[in-house]
Order: sequence, then structure tokens, then C-alpha cells
Amino acid sequence: MNTRRSGSLSLVRLLGNWQQPASRAPLYQQLAQALRLLILDGRLPLNSRLPGERELAAALNVSRTTVASALGQLRDEEYLVSRHGSGSVIVLPEQRSVPGRHSVPQALDLSTAALPAGPEIHHAFSHALSQLPGFLDHTGYDRQGLLSVRQTVAERYCARGLPTTADEIMMVNGAVQGFALVLRLLTGPGDRVAVDNPTYPLAHAAIEGASCRAVGIALPEQGWDCAALAATLAQTAPRLVYLLPDFHNPTGRCMDADTRREVAEIAARARTTLVVDETMVDLWYDAPPPPPLAAFGDRQTITIGSAGKSFWGGLRLGWVRAPARTIASLTQVRDSLDLGSPLLEQLAVQALINDGERFLPQRRAMLRERRDAAAAMLQRHFPEWRFQMPEGGLSFWIELPRPLASQFAASALSAGIHIGAGPRFGADGAFERFMRLPFALETARLEDALVRLQPIWQSLSRAPLRSRSLV
Repeated sequence: MNTRRSGSLSLVRLLGNWQQPASRAPLYQQLAQALRLLILDGRLPLNSRLPGERELAAALNVSRTTVASALGQLRDEEYLVSRHGSGSVIVLPEQRSVPGRHSVPQALDLSTAALPAGPEIHHAFSHALSQLPGFLDHTGYDRQGLLSVRQTVAERYCARGLPTTADEIMMVNGAVQGFALVLRLLTGPGDRVAVDNPTYPLAHAAIEGASCRAVGIALPEQGWDCAALAATLAQTAPRLVYLLPDFHNPTGRCMDADTRREVAEIAARARTTLVVDETMVDLWYDAPPPPPLAAFGDRQTITIGSAGKSFWGGLRLGWVRAPARTIASLTQVRDSLDLGSPLLEQLAVQALINDGERFLPQRRAMLRERRDAAAAMLQRHFPEWRFQMPEGGLSFWIELPRPLASQFAASALSAGIHIGAGPRFGADGAFERFMRLPFALETARLEDALVRLQPIWQSLSRAPLRSRSLV
């Protein structure tokens, strides 16, 4: 298998402030822990090759013995393998276990913003099974999706202020696959794709998987910077702009109607396609979002939706809304990936959309209560952390008083807690002062996690920051 080499400078940026002066762990263990976190977070791709020991030691300003010991520990844990002529290559252990978690009574994943299935999921699948016999004389292969399901999704857009027909809808296996298909259709190797900075980590992965380059547009403290968007389009000429205007992941903010109109006008003037991810659109707490961005002018805007956050991630179903000609082209591109989405899941999602007004208000009310309780707990346990109350979505975007996000995430692994360090959401190691913290967990479980995290944070934050020294 061909491997791609990680550059030493890029790796240094990803590692950030990995040294923990307050830790009693030897430096090589701290380095191993920081590299392990990058692997588990997906920021170091599988089957990529690390720099050589001498090169990495020089870049990190530590001894070669420290680097060799750290890499040796990761090989023992099966996060690295040595291949002749390829050096140290990144893999995952067969059990994908995290060292230290086995000794923790209850491991918690605070890196994923999602909810477990509610009773409506079982009801929807029961309904779908009752409908399935009517489709069994069909081959089951349908690259665009069942007509009745596409009509249901189209009617949903119409109700939100965006006239849509079934031939403008394509069912896909989740929002990420939808974005990957759009990238495959409209971009080529080396093309630029403009994104919010920060943004959804798997969007970065999809862009990199398409051999494109992400161009970040910094988000201001509130809202979106339309002037920066216009300047980026003029200066870098990206093929696409990927946006999350509906309860943005990770910040939770919602783009207002005036900004949507301005963004659509900027994209139309620059003749640049907007790709709008609406994954969080149903998870609002104070007021529903404005009409879809595609309703504000540019008919070429591509909109991606998903059942994952609104209903349940296990459905693995989403959709693309675009002009019928674009949908036809996406259907052809799909041939190289799969032959369509599962019919049973499509029927289940159709039932959930039709029944959504019954259970979504309860889900929103529950999440709002958890958001408010989590905010109170954060202020109590971590008064120095800053955050704005998210208008929707599933998480807080927290600003730390010091650039310790990666160190904090690495240390939290030893307590059996996996958290989302800020650099996951940016490029080249940015956002070391930030972390994403979901509030979807039951309040008691989240408080338990915060109590376990508090002494870890205190130990890190009280230690002086120091420059890397030769060890």
C-alpha cells in the first residue's frame, strides 16, 4: 500500500504545546500520548508515514532517544508499524483500545456530538418494515433514491420557503458522502475549497480525500464575515464554498436572513458554488432558522441534509438538494462508489420526517435543558473558561485562557475521557485555545466527566508554559 509522508513542520504544528511541565510522566510518554491523540482524532491519517527519528527530534528540539522511546511505545501499543523502506507507518490496534481506559470504571466520549436513538426510531423501522413488501418486486438498486421519499424531502424544503421538486433531491448515505460526491463532481486535484475556520472536521477530511486544499475564512466573535468571504473568493478563486449556516458546528451560531442574502449575492457575483450543510437545522432552541440559504437567490447552491442529528446517527442517511441537472450528474458520479442507499432506511427516514412535529419539540426541549444545565456546570467547575450560549446544535465552543487544548485532551485520555481539542476543527494546528464540548449526555454523566476533568485542567493551567528543551 502506498503511504504518504507527514512533514516534520506540519507534525510540530499539530502537536502544539505537547510538553506538560506539571506531569510526572517522562517526556517520551508525553510525546507518545500526544501522537496517540492525533491518531485517534484522525488528524494523523492512517497509513501515513512519520518523519524519521533524527528529523523529528530536531524539529521538536528533544533528544533522539526521547523520540525513539515514544515511537517504540506506540509500536508496542500497535499504533505504529515499521515497514521496510517506509519507516514508521500509522495504523490502529485491532481492538482500537485507548491505553489507560481499561482501568477507568466508566469511559466517556465527549468528542462526539450526537444523541442515542429514541423510541421513535423503533416505531419508524416498524412502519418501514410494514411497507417493505411493496418494494420487494424492485431490484433494490436506486441511485437517486425512492421517489416517494424524495417527494417527502422536497415537500419539507417547500415548507421552509425553498420550492423544490423530487428531481432536485438525491438520497445519499449521510451528509459526508453527499459532500464527497459534490467534491468528486465539481473539483479536481489541487483545487481550493473555502470553508469556515473553524468548521466540521470531516469536511476537512473530505476535502483532503478529494486532493483539494481548504482555504479557511475566519469566523468573527459573532456571525460571519462577509467582507472576508468576498475577499477570499476574489483572491483565491475557490471552486466551492462549504458553509454551515444552521447552528454551525462547532460554534452553534445561526446565520441571519440578511447575512444569507449577502452571502448568496457574493457567491453569485464570483460565480462560485455554495455547498450548504444543514445537518443541525432541526436542533434549534430559541427560534427556528431563516429559510435555507438556497432560497436567497443563487439557483446553483447545493444543499446537504442529514437524518443523523435530527433523528439518529445509526440511520446513515442524508440527501442532496440541487438543480435537477446537477442531481443527474451526481447520480452518474455515484456509480463509482455505490448503487444507492438502503431502501429500509429510506422508508424509516420518510416516516420520521412525517412524524417529526410530534417528537422533535420534545427533543429540542430536552436538549435546551441539558444545554442550560451544562452551562451552569461549566461556570461552576471552570469559571475561567469562556463560551457563548449556542443558539442550536449539540455543543459549546469553549475558549480556554491558555493554548492547552491538545495537552488537555491528551491528559484527559488517562481519565478515560475523550474530548474534542480545537485543532480538530481548524487547519495546521490552529485553535489551541479552544475545545468543543457536547452537552448531549445526560446531565449526571456530564457532571461526572467535568468533575474528573477539573483536577486535570487545574494541574495543566497552573504549570508555567515553557519552550521545548533538549532532553
